[in-house]
Amino acid sequence: MTPPQEHGERAPAAAFEAATGDGPAPTEPPAQREAAVRVAFEGLLQIRRLMNTGHPDPLSAPASWERNQMVRAIALALEAAGIPPSTVGAAGERTATGYRVGPADQPAVVRVEWLGPAGSGAAQEEPEALRRCADALRPLGWEALEYRGARRHRYLEVEAAT
Repeated sequence: MTPPQEHGERAPAAAFEAATGDGPAPTEPPAQREAAVRVAFEGLLQIRRLMNTGHPDPLSAPASWERNQMVRAIALALEAAGIPPSTVGAAGERTATGYRVGPADQPAVVRVEWLGPAGSGAAQEEPEALRRCADALRPLGWEALEYRGARRHRYLEVEAAT
């Protein structure tokens, strides 16, 4: 049981989760979400500063935490770059067009797709949208290669650059 709040106390904030494109639309106002993303991304950059001290440019290489949490790290980088995530409704249907980040078929690789609701035109947006995703990830030390899968569906496979 949670103790009652004292006068003036706020309820603890929920832990931040980067949008992977497989969840519902954010419930907080856009400005509040943008601020949370900005703070989380600055935290990620601080981790890089502290953990990558042997690297000539610590901010340009993923830290070990990111390599162990690649889906989260890549989703955060995309969201911080202002690229919208896809969203999913209660019945599992796509409700917004955007990126989706998930594990790939091989270890230490993440798959980035551009998905949207049926009839949204997401397939036509794929080449440009995936290029924007790759352009946002490369300066952060991620290698993003484009592939074509079933029905010529394009996607990126992303891994830490060596």
